[in-house]
Amino acid sequence: MISAPKPVSVYTLAMGITEVLLLGKQSDLKSERGVSCDGALPSPSDPDLVARAKAARATLGSSAMVLGHHYQRDEVIAFADIRGDSFKLAQAAADNESAEFIFFCGVHFMAESADILTTKNQKVILPDLAAGCSMADMATAAQVEDCWQVLEKLGVAKRTIPITYMNSSAAIKAFTGKNNGAVCTSSNAMRAMKWAFDKGDKVLFLPDQHLGRNTAVLSLGLKLEDCVLWNPWKKNGGLSDDQIKSAKVILWRGHCSVHGRFSVENINQARALLPGVQILVHPECQHDVVANADLVGSTEMIIKSVTQSPAGSKWAVGTELNLVQRLANENPDKQVIFLDKTICYCSTMNRIDLPHLVWAMEALVSGRIVNQIQVEDQVAQYAKVALERMLALP
Repeated sequence: MISAPKPVSVYTLAMGITEVLLLGKQSDLKSERGVSCDGALPSPSDPDLVARAKAARATLGSSAMVLGHHYQRDEVIAFADIRGDSFKLAQAAADNESAEFIFFCGVHFMAESADILTTKNQKVILPDLAAGCSMADMATAAQVEDCWQVLEKLGVAKRTIPITYMNSSAAIKAFTGKNNGAVCTSSNAMRAMKWAFDKGDKVLFLPDQHLGRNTAVLSLGLKLEDCVLWNPWKKNGGLSDDQIKSAKVILWRGHCSVHGRFSVENINQARALLPGVQILVHPECQHDVVANADLVGSTEMIIKSVTQSPAGSKWAVGTELNLVQRLANENPDKQVIFLDKTICYCSTMNRIDLPHLVWAMEALVSGRIVNQIQVEDQVAQYAKVALERMLALP
């Protein structure tokens, strides 16, 4: 067993406002981004890098667990004990209480969720603190509180149920938990929104407008005009009081920088290039893209659809490129192509590379915990309430 090392780099999430720093130029461990690595990374060209990773992983043994999100590089996925989407990985960490150290190869909101769901004795490590999420960063706790105050002023807050996507900060999850709402994933967003409408007559959906709109219109049968878009940078969200009062769904102006790139033009080009191709996209894509696709589903559903399809089937997949390439490599009997003609990785997810993972593991072997993710107790308490409501969804 590895003895408990002394933490040297701890990232703590607070609900207050944090200063935005130039990426990699300074260190502010209370900030979700703009923090630099506090150690010397191995060179990515080091011929012994894989051997070093294997040696460190073997030394840590069962005291550690390496979680790899589907969007991670192959060089990192190779060392993952479990691969999955953000919630599956957080659950896996919580289910393995014997693993004292959790290396979460993903982005910050995922590591936060793992810290919330695991025990006090478990320590979650994010190999690169600058691995954030542009979507999660599009909704701050202060902005959401401002929005809620407007809803209170208009007398509709008590009838509004907040639902936040898993891809949000712990502070936003805590806000949701405090205000009778729940977390959702892309696979259970319909159930979460239906549950919300059973409790109230209006939903505030955070922070991904596309998942919220697609769920409301394509899954629940609402109309596009039942949804309004709240812009946190404009007074009153850029909406009139009447628009807010009459709306059934208030969508936050947030989006995924990768999934938001796909277009109907991409779909038409794929159909022309590969006759008989099935268009498979993630519900974070824009509404017209989802409406014109053959299949729409979560990351796990996308993997299952391709993997279980018959030999010779053709797929154009609209999700992160690392996963699409892996699907193509692992299904050589099928044709799997990336929906967009332009190469587009998730830049923040790709910050986790083998040098960062090796550095974090070797530091632990030497008795130092680096880049530990810790969510403040009060934030974690209410965020866990929202997560548990999701788990209890009918």
